[in-house]
Amino acid sequence: AEAVGLYNLGQSCCLNSLLQVFLMNIRFTRILRRITVPPSPVQRRSNVPYQMLLLLEKMQCGKCKAVGPTDLACCLSEHRVKLFVQHDAAQLFLTLWNLLKKQMKKPELVEELSDLYTICIQEHLACQKCSFEIKSNSTMLTLPLPVLDANSCRLKTLEESLQYFFHPEELTGQNMCFCQQCGRKTTFLQSMKLVHLPQTLTLHLKRFCFEKSSHMHKLSHSLPFPQELDLREVLTENQCLADDSEKATWQYELFAVVAHSGSTSCGHYCAYIRSLTECKWYCFNDSEVCQVSWDDVKCTYGRSDFFWRETAYLLFYMKKHAQ
Repeated sequence: AEAVGLYNLGQSCCLNSLLQVFLMNIRFTRILRRITVPPSPVQRRSNVPYQMLLLLEKMQCGKCKAVGPTDLACCLSEHRVKLFVQHDAAQLFLTLWNLLKKQMKKPELVEELSDLYTICIQEHLACQKCSFEIKSNSTMLTLPLPVLDANSCRLKTLEESLQYFFHPEELTGQNMCFCQQCGRKTTFLQSMKLVHLPQTLTLHLKRFCFEKSSHMHKLSHSLPFPQELDLREVLTENQCLADDSEKATWQYELFAVVAHSGSTSCGHYCAYIRSLTECKWYCFNDSEVCQVSWDDVKCTYGRSDFFWRETAYLLFYMKKHAQ
């Protein structure tokens, strides 16, 4: 009774896929169920967390195989989220998350929501001529992973893509930075170090890129991703700024895949999600939901000869050992 579809309201497949990923995550719905219900009808209509909760309850009443997310879509349109247009799943995920966070009100819920999804990294800039360095901590909702390296060669696996993301980069020529100690622009080494990983880790495969012709195209070559991901094995010691107890929690299991098929201008999204209660994989394709196998999920690895085929775009991993 738990896997319920969402009707397509007209190009709402992107929204539908992301809603399924949020609402199938029991850690997220636990937070959602504790929100304060806004007092007036007007406030309730424009409150994203509340409308999401209503949708969840509608999906769980167990009467229908699919429900319409109309009220939530109208609520989102009040917050300048356009309806009936093509969305980019990575951007829409960020927009939804920010609206949830902004409207949750209770500080402890906002904190739990952040703990559930935000990644902490430290950016390191070191002058290569002297000892001057700048460190700054920042949080990210997703890791935007390249699928090509700097020489436009294809990265072959998700692990390679993660390693490449954390690989130090020399900023030379046009990209040189001003060094306060040297008093002039010098070559800097820029590196990212992982400080903290959330319960639900979101990876964004940057498959859409601008060519020299300035029109967007999709990179659909094969990029396998594992069911189990241990970041201690993927990253080196100096790419991490975490103690052993933090690193011990860096073992993940794939929870969901948001896949894109078609071309950049005319595409379709669907979501593959592993039910956390039954441990079975389901494919959520708007109002259609069916049980699938891991082999079906692996079909989203990509294939360069079929650019319109389904290709994984967002990957959601869940910590294996819940704290």
